[in-house]
Amino acid sequence: MTAFKGTYKYSVDEKGRVNIPAKFRKSTSSTTHDVFVLTRGLEGCLFVYPVEEWEKVEEKLKRLEFTQKKTRLFERHLLPNASDAVLDRQGRITIPTNLLEFARIKKEVLILGVLERIEIWDPEIYNQYLASAEKTYEEIAEELFRPEE
Repeated sequence: MTAFKGTYKYSVDEKGRVNIPAKFRKSTSSTTHDVFVLTRGLEGCLFVYPVEEWEKVEEKLKRLEFTQKKTRLFERHLLPNASDAVLDRQGRITIPTNLLEFARIKKEVLILGVLERIEIWDPEIYNQYLASAEKTYEEIAEELFRPEE
């Protein structure tokens, strides 16, 4: 699978449907290209995974110790909010009401490609998130891509 990248702006219709960019649809595997898993993301966005990438997330979750309080809490936030989303003939998925409310999505959305997943943001929330960053893009890049010693 090719990594998702890019930003797209779309509207959510009255039924909670939003387009998945054609470029993203073409990047998924041929056997499951129309099935995604949609769930609560981090920092106020939604995560959308192609089903084959979601299976990798599930495998990581299965390796966590359920006896750990933080594991149970994380699973109880992530999994009850997860739902299958099948593309319709127009290339749209339906976002459940609880997830629209969680992400404070009203009408417009930003759809971001973030390697193995797609993120859906309310544009205002996304801009607030970027503005509240503790470090600049350049400072973070310097830390993450520091030459190996």
